[in-house]
Amino acid sequence: MTATTSGAAQASGIEPFDTVDLIHAKRDGKKLSTAQVSWLIDAYTRGYVGDEQMAAMAMAIFLNGMDREEVRDLTLAMIASGERLSFDGLSKKTADKHSTGGVGDKITLPLAPLVASFGVAVPQLSGRGLGHTGGTLDKLESIPGWQADVSAEGMRAQLESVGAVVCAAGASLAPADKKLYALRDITGTVESIPLIASSIMSKKIAEGTSALVLDVKFGSGAFMQDPARSRQLAETMVALGTDAGVATTALLTNMNVPLGLAIGNANEVRESVEVLAGGGPADVVELTIALAREMLASAGQPDADVEAALKDGRAMDTWRAMISAQHGDPDAALPVAKETHVVTADRDGILVEQQALPFGIAAWRLGAGRARKEDPVQHSAGVDLHAKPGDPVKKGQPLFTLNADEPARFERALEALQGAYRIGDPGSEVHDGGPLIQGRITA
Repeated sequence: MTATTSGAAQASGIEPFDTVDLIHAKRDGKKLSTAQVSWLIDAYTRGYVGDEQMAAMAMAIFLNGMDREEVRDLTLAMIASGERLSFDGLSKKTADKHSTGGVGDKITLPLAPLVASFGVAVPQLSGRGLGHTGGTLDKLESIPGWQADVSAEGMRAQLESVGAVVCAAGASLAPADKKLYALRDITGTVESIPLIASSIMSKKIAEGTSALVLDVKFGSGAFMQDPARSRQLAETMVALGTDAGVATTALLTNMNVPLGLAIGNANEVRESVEVLAGGGPADVVELTIALAREMLASAGQPDADVEAALKDGRAMDTWRAMISAQHGDPDAALPVAKETHVVTADRDGILVEQQALPFGIAAWRLGAGRARKEDPVQHSAGVDLHAKPGDPVKKGQPLFTLNADEPARFERALEALQGAYRIGDPGSEVHDGGPLIQGRITA
C-alpha cells in the first residue's frame, strides 16, 4: 500500500486492514503482502496498532519467520516512517560500516578516519551501549569536550572538510524501528533474524550511504552466538542492502575472545589511538584493515595501501581533525580509574581460554556499561587484558586488571569471571574459536 492510500485511510477514519487478521495470518505461517506490511508499520508508528498487538505480531514473526520479500517490505516500511538522509552533491563517495557488537569492539574509532584519509566520506551514525556490549558514542564521550550530536548540515560540512563523522542518529530516522525495538527488548523477540535485519538495515539505508560493510559477529560475546545463524543474518542483511541499491558486503568475525586488550570506554580510545599510530593489538589491526579494504573497494579504491596510511600518519591526522570538529580535544588526558585490582596467574603454563561474554559483563559491572538506557557510564571503568589465548604465562604474572572508581564494584566483576579464563599445560589445545575472520558474504 502506498503512503497516499494510508493517508486517505486516516483522513476517512477507515483502516484498510484488521490488525487481528494480520496476526492470525502470520501466526498460521502465511505470507503478508506488501500492502499489509506497509500498513502495519505505519499504523503502529501513529499509534493505531497497540503495543500488545505488535508484541503478538513480533512473536508470530519470531516463531514463523519471513521470506525475503516480506523482510524487504518490513525494512522499507520502517524507512518510510521517517526521514531519509541524502549525500547527493557531496564531492566524495560515501561508505559506512555496521558491527553487530561485541566485547572490546572499538573498530569504528580507527576505521572511520583510516577510510576517510583516502578521500572517502564515512557517515557513521552510532549508538550507546546497553548490557555487555559497549557503545561507540560512550567511548568517544570519554574524550574531553567531544559532542555526539551533529546536525544534518553540520554532518555534511564535516564530511566535506574532514571526511568522517561519528555521531548520534536523529529521532526522525526510522522512528518505527526505535519503537519496535523497545517492544522487542521486553517481549523476548530480539533474536529474530527478520526483525534484527530490518532493524539494522532500515537505519543504515535511511542514512543515505551508497556502500555498506557489515561486521557480523558470532561466539561467546556476540549478539548471536551460533555461526550458522550469524551467517544467515549476514546473508539477509546483504540481500536487503542490495535490493535497496546499496553496495553491501559482510564479514563474519569471531567474538569468542575479547577484541584487543582493552574493554571499556577511555581505555578503548587509548587502544584505538595506538592503532592509528601504527601499533596496537594484532587482532584489532587485522580487523580494521580488513574492513577498510572492503569499504575502500566498494568506493572504487580496491588497491588502496591501507597499512601505509596507518604508518605514515595520514589516518592519525584525520582522527585528530574528526575529534576536533566535534569539539573534542585530541591531546587531552583521558579519564583514569581511581581504583584497580590485578588478577595474576596461579601457575606456569599457557592461557588456553578467555571467554568474551564474562569479560564484557565484568566491564559492565565495573561501570563501563549501563543496565538501562538512561543510566550514565563511568568512562574510566573497564578491564585491561595482559595476555591472550595462546600466550605463555608465569605464576604471579598479571593476567588482567580491573578498573573502577568504586572498589565495591570489584567483587561482582570477579564473580562474573569465575571460570571465564583457564591456564593449561604447554601444548594444550587453545579454545579461541579459530581465526578472527571466518567468512565474506556478497550479493
